[in-house]
Amino acid sequence: MKKILVVDDEPDLELLLRQKFRRKMRRREIELVFASNGVEALDKLNEQDDIDMVLSDINMPEMDGLTLLSQINSLDLDLRAVIVTAYGDMENIRTAMNRGAFDFLTKPINFDDLETTIDKTIRHLEVMREALRSRDELVALRQELGVAAQMQDSILPKVFPEHPRYGLFAWMTPAKEVGGDFYDFFPVEDEGFAVVVADVSGKGVPAALFMMVSRTLVKGSALGEREPVKCITEVNQLLYEQNKESMFVTMFYAVLDPASGLLQYVNGGHNLPCLVKPSGEVTWLPGDSGIVLGVIDEFPYQQHSMQLEEGDIVFFYTDGVTEAMDEAGNQFGDDTLLDVLRRAAGADPEDMTRQVVDAVHEHAGGAPQSDDLTCLALRYGGD
Repeated sequence: MKKILVVDDEPDLELLLRQKFRRKMRRREIELVFASNGVEALDKLNEQDDIDMVLSDINMPEMDGLTLLSQINSLDLDLRAVIVTAYGDMENIRTAMNRGAFDFLTKPINFDDLETTIDKTIRHLEVMREALRSRDELVALRQELGVAAQMQDSILPKVFPEHPRYGLFAWMTPAKEVGGDFYDFFPVEDEGFAVVVADVSGKGVPAALFMMVSRTLVKGSALGEREPVKCITEVNQLLYEQNKESMFVTMFYAVLDPASGLLQYVNGGHNLPCLVKPSGEVTWLPGDSGIVLGVIDEFPYQQHSMQLEEGDIVFFYTDGVTEAMDEAGNQFGDDTLLDVLRRAAGADPEDMTRQVVDAVHEHAGGAPQSDDLTCLALRYGGD
């Protein structure tokens, strides 16, 4: 129900308006409140904060309609004002519009025109209120996204290990405020070193939440199980049992034995990493692609292994690298990635990662980033 404050010193007007709008008043579509001058109108506005529209005459005792308009503006009220004035009184109409009146009517009042003006004014008010609500919701959402982005950024490790037998560097740039990609690394049993790179389906907050759950499950499972295949199998089962939203995550999980250079790994539907030799030779790690985690109950993942040699770098990444598009829609592609890695052979993990990221950005040019971009380079230093 919309509430309209009618401000006029003519006593017959109240009776006429109640008669005109009796059906809408009975249906509780509108409520009419009356005041005989500007002073009384301000009292009504202070007493009732749910008034949507003011319909005011200009010529009234004690406080005229133009002064009332100025007072309403100073109160910063969420309503619309319509002024009633004599026909042809353009000076007062111009002044009223300059003081914030939404519309005007001329005397003698045509009640059909009045009803149309009221409907138009109320519709405009509702549209503007909805726009303001949407703006406030967007501001609140951006604040929440900012907090979520800070949380996500804080859980991604930024201090990289300095070990005599291995080195590592990683990079992640989300396409939106928060992303679904993640990387992690941590020690496991028997002095092993685990690395995981993953990409959650979807974007935004749902993907970020699923990412956090997946990361926690991987790390928790790895604490009690060094074998990658057993860890991934357990994570898949836990995600499958609790996956009401039918989301999934691609994941590549590897464990390095620093003493021997043996790399054991399992692929859960993720991009195969590249093996970069100091000589410039670049190949894909052998093995199957597996299946994404969280969609198939008790899937039998396969474990593979690779013997690393001194100076070898294993380059992990998500499809935000190879599928990055330029303004014409051309993807960065596997071949371009291999070319960049060949040129970067012999570099340390940080330099190699930055060369790939810079090449992706150069390829994209002015095109917006369409997916999260994540890279991780693991170097085996040998004895």
